[in-house]
Amino acid sequence: MSKRSSYNNNMGSPKVGIIMGSKSDLPTMQAAADFLKEFEIEFEIDIVSAHRTPEKMVDYAKTAHTRGLQVIIAGAGGAAHLPGMVASLTPLPVIGVPVKSSNSIDGWDSLLSIVQMPNGVPVATVAVNASQNAGILAAQILGASDKNILQKMIAFKTTLKEKVIEASEALKSKSPKKYL
Repeated sequence: MSKRSSYNNNMGSPKVGIIMGSKSDLPTMQAAADFLKEFEIEFEIDIVSAHRTPEKMVDYAKTAHTRGLQVIIAGAGGAAHLPGMVASLTPLPVIGVPVKSSNSIDGWDSLLSIVQMPNGVPVATVAVNASQNAGILAAQILGASDKNILQKMIAFKTTLKEKVIEASEALKSKSPKKYL
């Protein structure tokens, strides 16, 4: 089996790689996959542990750009070394998702581990468990050079704006006490 097919679980030509340190991170990382599906952005998803499968992590990171990936989303809990280690090995942008896991200090240890990268090895970092934001950021990165994705992002942002305006109007038309 080729390296590409061993990583590609979406059977297309993936632009985004979603990786996580363990199977227990999958419920958190699902929101990134769901967002990419909604935007019809091909992705691959896999478990790649920085500590338990370091050779796999090195191979994944070093070959990602040659396999056609353009962005990597890496989720990890606890010490959360996966996003930073992958960023040190790939020329691609890496988006880190700190995961509040069973061995985590409310996700703070993961957040600090991912966000405190040394100069030269950046990792874009979203909030704890905010993999949907990682999916959105990946789409925005791709949208900078893909007009179809850019148009979908513009429509998505417009929808967000409309939801706030609708909520504001609903609040104005009713007594604020009903909301309190």
